[in-house]
Amino acid sequence: MTAPNSANVDELRKEFKGKVITPGDREYEESRKIWNGMVDKRPAIIARCAGTQDAIKAVNFARDNGIQLAVRGAGHHIAGNSLCDDGLVVDLSHMRTVKVDVAAKRAVAEGGATLGDFDEATLAHGLATPVGINSTTGIAGLTLGGGFGWISRKYGMTVDNLESAEVVTAKGDAVRASANENSDLFWALRGGSGNFGVVTQFEFRLHQLGPDLLSGLIVYPFSEAKRVLQQYREFVAKAPDELTVWTVLRKAPPLPFLPADVHGKEVVILALLHAADPKKGEELIQPLRKFGKPVGEHVGVQPFTAWQKAFDPLLTPGARNYWKSHNFTILADGLIDVVIEYVKRLPSPHCEIFFGAIGGATMRPAPDATAYAHRDAAFVMNVHGRWETPAEDERCIAWSRDYFQASATFASAGAYVNFLTADETDRVKVAYGQNYDRLAKVKRKYDPENLFRTNWNVKPA
Repeated sequence: MTAPNSANVDELRKEFKGKVITPGDREYEESRKIWNGMVDKRPAIIARCAGTQDAIKAVNFARDNGIQLAVRGAGHHIAGNSLCDDGLVVDLSHMRTVKVDVAAKRAVAEGGATLGDFDEATLAHGLATPVGINSTTGIAGLTLGGGFGWISRKYGMTVDNLESAEVVTAKGDAVRASANENSDLFWALRGGSGNFGVVTQFEFRLHQLGPDLLSGLIVYPFSEAKRVLQQYREFVAKAPDELTVWTVLRKAPPLPFLPADVHGKEVVILALLHAADPKKGEELIQPLRKFGKPVGEHVGVQPFTAWQKAFDPLLTPGARNYWKSHNFTILADGLIDVVIEYVKRLPSPHCEIFFGAIGGATMRPAPDATAYAHRDAAFVMNVHGRWETPAEDERCIAWSRDYFQASATFASAGAYVNFLTADETDRVKVAYGQNYDRLAKVKRKYDPENLFRTNWNVKPA
């Protein structure tokens, strides 16, 4: 890698419609911050794009000057792949427009849009597509890794709803990828992470939804954890696709519907959404209230946009985060025992273990229908290590790793690429599974020199 020539940077500035930011600029320190406070990288250039033409100029600059390139959407990536040291960041974070075609049930989102931007635009028309659960997550990184959320059981993974994409390739060409144009690239984008170019626009298929839906939390004491989790496992196996219930094990936040003596104590939280008629949803969730004796409940009909932001206070930017993840086809009794053991020793009040129940429509496509391969995953688990100060790093990381190892026996094959953390390069082939070799061939065609390598990298075949 070479350092960028200052004269060349000046030339880039002249022709750039957005903003070219370098270490001497007032905005530099703020511009290099991303969601995970553990990531501290210092790019030589942050090319904050105003549109696709800027992205083309930035890619050409990095390639022609032989400097490392990273691509930032909303900057929410756990591993910090949206930044690089001493190189150039193609920063899309100010490209956040979402346009909705109500009649066609389609939405086009720019590469820097967040889930909040997307939901606000689509749900104003009673339309939605499956995205994640935190409104500040970027639509780009989420989609390129597969993407799942509260309505995935009914409508599939995020990539299953992608209709087309505008991509700036390593050559600096802006191309359209869809089922009919550059179909090999379109296949690879749907789960192949950021390996194939800068995606400046995503076009999604939308579904009629809500906008008001039954959602909320039912909280059980930790003393009933095993019984609750066993019943949860049986309940989810029979639940219709419209009903999604996730489970979270953590210390109780000071939520107003929980008694004060529960705050800060370990609890089991059932988080639910019914993506159809709320009255039918009320009937379906009645068994969830009988798994034991709840310590609190907050369930009701509310706008889906509100539910999509419900967990934002627990996921604010700037904290230190370290994740570990497994896929599961079933929650075995042995796994439940291990979970309970490790929740007893949570190293920080912000740490948690959650199981996202997917299944339903996410399991119906063939494993090679898209680059996202793990169609057998009924649950995606995230060991969400999160804390506030560097002094806690060693303790919290060790807890996360130890639980990850202890639960590995019960996991199925594969890994969710969006949950891999910076030290998991050894799991890249596991994350892409049986589709890795095909991805490597597409990589050879569209990025033979591996310009796009600051990611969960697929090397050109």
